[in-house]
Amino acid sequence: MSGLQAIRYSRGKLEVLDQLRLPHEHHYDEVSTSEEAFDSIKSMRVRGAPAIAIVAALGHAVELHNGNCRASTAEETISYIDSRLEYLKQSRPTAVDLTNAITHLKHTIRSVHASGEENDGVGRDAIIDAYITAAEEIFRKDTETNLLIGEHGSKWLLENAPTKSADNKVSVLTHCNTGSLATSGHGTALGVVRSLHSGGHLHHAFCTETRPYNQGSRLTAFELVYDGIPSTLITDSMAGALFALKKAENNIAAVIVGADRVVRNGDTANKIGTYTLAVLAKYHGLKFIVAAPTTSIDLQTETGAGIKIEERKPEELTQISGAVVGTDGKVDVSRTERVATAHQGINVWNPAFDVTPAELIDAVVTERGVVVKGADETFDFKGIMPERWAKVVGE
Repeated sequence: MSGLQAIRYSRGKLEVLDQLRLPHEHHYDEVSTSEEAFDSIKSMRVRGAPAIAIVAALGHAVELHNGNCRASTAEETISYIDSRLEYLKQSRPTAVDLTNAITHLKHTIRSVHASGEENDGVGRDAIIDAYITAAEEIFRKDTETNLLIGEHGSKWLLENAPTKSADNKVSVLTHCNTGSLATSGHGTALGVVRSLHSGGHLHHAFCTETRPYNQGSRLTAFELVYDGIPSTLITDSMAGALFALKKAENNIAAVIVGADRVVRNGDTANKIGTYTLAVLAKYHGLKFIVAAPTTSIDLQTETGAGIKIEERKPEELTQISGAVVGTDGKVDVSRTERVATAHQGINVWNPAFDVTPAELIDAVVTERGVVVKGADETFDFKGIMPERWAKVVGE
């Protein structure tokens, strides 16, 4: 597993890698309050659905550990925690992992209260301890989940690849950043790439720059080079040409992406540009794979039409920041400049995500196994999450 860490945590201390400074500078921000966690998420210094949920949960855990909760009774403690979690939920509304983590944490503290001490002081402390433990478990379990996603995804692709080399190797394209920087470690879609590589089955990985925030060129390219994985960066608009001209030569078998939200029928919200890649993959006969933990599956929302899409500020599209390149061609990490890339008077539409219809997706890979598309062009997640299905859908 990669040694990169987006999140460093010990009880009472949370450090989050500022991904806006990558790939040229490694800087960790200390996060000790819900406000600091919110700002870290909203500004995209940390991003990726699993990492967002982890930082929100642990940010409030540190706050509680440091004694910021002034409540004196169990009821007041639950009310305080609820209010902080509702505040954190607004930081990135499209990513369902955050909502699912908050729901789980709220259930945890209520379970403790229901079976807890009559003494208010003892009950208050038990609720806080239970919250901190549950938040830490979300962090720990994510790495385990990602390793399983990588294992299941690489196995499924090798068994179903439309093209492979004579030595059983494939090439893949991935979009945005879904690796160690988006999770607690290893990654989801990039975790599948890592598992293919470690198993000796990856010929080459292609990554898109992923405009407008360049998570692919800034982050995924950084991770691929860091881990020594054979890889090539392309612009988002080059994918069709890549498939048309390089598919046979490189045995390009699949597009593998992550997800911020997979709804009940399989429609998937992910970084803007994912929908385009799915259409291109379909036309060129590539597998299109979504790799996501079950915490990213939203059974309450029936189709993609019900997904709220976050829209971000125009400047992310019309301006860009980066380290200065000197006349000698060397990057000077001590100097950062912001430059305009478009006329500042142009109108801008900047949705952060798009929704890929289920019929364009071949498989959804989770830590509990791979779900393939049914004959009705939708996905049935009942088999991998029967308890949640029964609770939400009731069938």
